[in-house]
Amino acid sequence: MITSTFHETGFSALLFLQNSGSTGSAHWAQGYDPTHHWWLSTAWAALPLLVLLTTIVGFKLKAHRAALLALATAFAIAVFVFHMPVILASLAAAYGAGYGLFPIFWIIFPVIFMYHLTVKAGRFVLLQQCMTDITEDSRLQLLLIAFCLGAFFEGAAGFGTPVAVCGTILLGLGFKPVQAAGLALLANTAPVAFGGLGIPIIALHGVTGLDTLVLTRVVAVLLTPFCILVPFWLIWAYAGFKAMLEVWPAIFVAGVTFAFTQLMIARLHGPWLVDIIASVVTITALVLFLRVWKPKRILNAKLEDVTHLSRGVNAGRASVVFRAALPWIILTMFVTLWGAPKYGAWVDGLSTIRLHVPGLDRVVSRMPPAVPKAAAEPAVFVFNWISATGSGIFLAALLAAFAMGLRGRQVGATLMETVKATRFTMVTIAALMGLGFVTRFCGMDATLGLAFARTGLLYPFFGTLIGWLGTASTGSDTSSNVLFGSLQKLTAQQLNISPYIMAAANSGGGVMGKMVAPQSVVVASTATGIYGKEGSILRFVLLHSLALACLMGLLVSFFIYCPALTKFLLN
Repeated sequence: MITSTFHETGFSALLFLQNSGSTGSAHWAQGYDPTHHWWLSTAWAALPLLVLLTTIVGFKLKAHRAALLALATAFAIAVFVFHMPVILASLAAAYGAGYGLFPIFWIIFPVIFMYHLTVKAGRFVLLQQCMTDITEDSRLQLLLIAFCLGAFFEGAAGFGTPVAVCGTILLGLGFKPVQAAGLALLANTAPVAFGGLGIPIIALHGVTGLDTLVLTRVVAVLLTPFCILVPFWLIWAYAGFKAMLEVWPAIFVAGVTFAFTQLMIARLHGPWLVDIIASVVTITALVLFLRVWKPKRILNAKLEDVTHLSRGVNAGRASVVFRAALPWIILTMFVTLWGAPKYGAWVDGLSTIRLHVPGLDRVVSRMPPAVPKAAAEPAVFVFNWISATGSGIFLAALLAAFAMGLRGRQVGATLMETVKATRFTMVTIAALMGLGFVTRFCGMDATLGLAFARTGLLYPFFGTLIGWLGTASTGSDTSSNVLFGSLQKLTAQQLNISPYIMAAANSGGGVMGKMVAPQSVVVASTATGIYGKEGSILRFVLLHSLALACLMGLLVSFFIYCPALTKFLLN
């Protein structure tokens, strides 16, 4: 191995030229303090995210323009400050853009397609009627859809599916678009740590080597109070404190049922089915409870008192319920099947194409102290064109169209309408994921994480915020765990605190960052038909996200510095 250091240009990263046999490949090592002043390096690393948020929230720029501007900023900083070779930065951006198109945009597109099909077939009106038959109160409809049903779709699919589906349903029930988007994002918190059949926890185990079942148990305990708190918080954010108190029994039933079920499944089974079982049990408990209890006041989606117009809760005609639910039943069946590990493994073996990105795959090395020892970053684009969740949703949409009696011409027209409606979303998601991958491959993410790691005794609090930052910047709790899981473990060992708790804190803090992740916000804006209003959605959820993340940080600190609680948490 021949090592060259570019002193004359101030390069702090090393370029390793390695020859093995007859093949040769260049390796570039990340450097996390290129300016030799950690605070200045941190400021540069934070600039792309600052540009993104400022242009969206402050200057109200369209999301695709803001994302492209932030991507250009990240690219320039990666090359000129972090000294990443231009070709590597370009490949990272292209790799990220490809990942944004598939699988992420490929989930958003078919969900919106399904929604447009149900509107064209008149089934959304029936769905609204059926939800009214369960409860006429918009607060309880919000609880049932955004919190309970959203948790099911998070557990089965993840990747923005719950926000897209629940946002469209809330919109159809009369919620204002910004409300529907923001509330769907706010509700999609506690289930995120076990989303996609437990992928975030499995990924956390993969990068830390910590026991999967112990991690699952610790994460579940940390999230238990938030499973109860979030539904109260959700209704308070929507209707106000007084209106929230009017329906507290139903909120309590939903929160406690979900929290208890999540905790029990996590302790007894593992991370795989936590959300799915917890959501099904909670939906059943809430629907049964609403058969025997209803609030004194009935509020519609505009928060108007319509008690005097209430026609009373009824079961509804079975035929109407079935017709309204049919497309969503089909969607649920397909999402559940596509999420089944055995099915996925079988189909992957038949259809998946894995493309190692030439010139990038295992060329960039993540270095200590971000990881215990130098590790090459893989860059493999997985084109699982059949087993991808979006493919299952798209097939479900086509089958639902046939079941709803739509003709081929109507389906084709709806497909083109969906393409037109989501064209800017496609650009935005591609640019945002390009930004995230440039940040990851050049080491800016680790620079931000290491800045938090300098907080010493306050690390349990700020370490939790590392997880928040990771999810907020990448849009994925899984990605946050992959990026910072090993850093959490390493720092915890250096501070002589529990690596299990800090690794779990990364995931627990990460779930609170999901609602402000630009990718999530764009999914929500597209699903609710207000693309271009991302700034309004961000303003709606930002303080909620920060407050919940800080509460999680305080809880983690409490567990860390109370030996009895630490022992309880780990046993």
